[in-house]
Amino acid sequence: GMYFTGDGARRDEDGYYWITGRVDDVLNVSGHRLGTAEVESALVAHSKVAEAAVVGYPHDIKGQGIYVYVTLVQGEEPTDELRKELVQWVRQEIGPIASPDIIQWAQGLPKTRSGKIMRRILRKIAANEHDQLGDTSTLADPGVVDDLISGRASS
Repeated sequence: GMYFTGDGARRDEDGYYWITGRVDDVLNVSGHRLGTAEVESALVAHSKVAEAAVVGYPHDIKGQGIYVYVTLVQGEEPTDELRKELVQWVRQEIGPIASPDIIQWAQGLPKTRSGKIMRRILRKIAANEHDQLGDTSTLADPGVVDDLISGRASS
């Protein structure tokens, strides 16, 4: 028999396997299915990006929009120019359909004590559902959530 874990991977030209994330983290953008891990991988391939998390949010025209949380490498400053550069970077790496609709700068991401990003919280913040975050007591640094909520308003 077989057991399907729900994890995705790809094999590079040297034969190495790269974990790409959960296969259920798929967005439906204008009828196109797009893996969040694919967009995240493209973003972290940029020299100024330390970490990225991608979630969908309700979009009037596309159905789901692409909402990106980006943590920059130490010493890099968040600017509108860099935001535009990252959108172009993703377009070049994947294609126009993967263009982020919103890029929010994030000092940090909500993670469990074991280091797993809590995407449920990121989805709620992106959808402006701050009152429905649920249990945040298991986060390594609960203060990150407040920073992201205040950053949501300015994105």
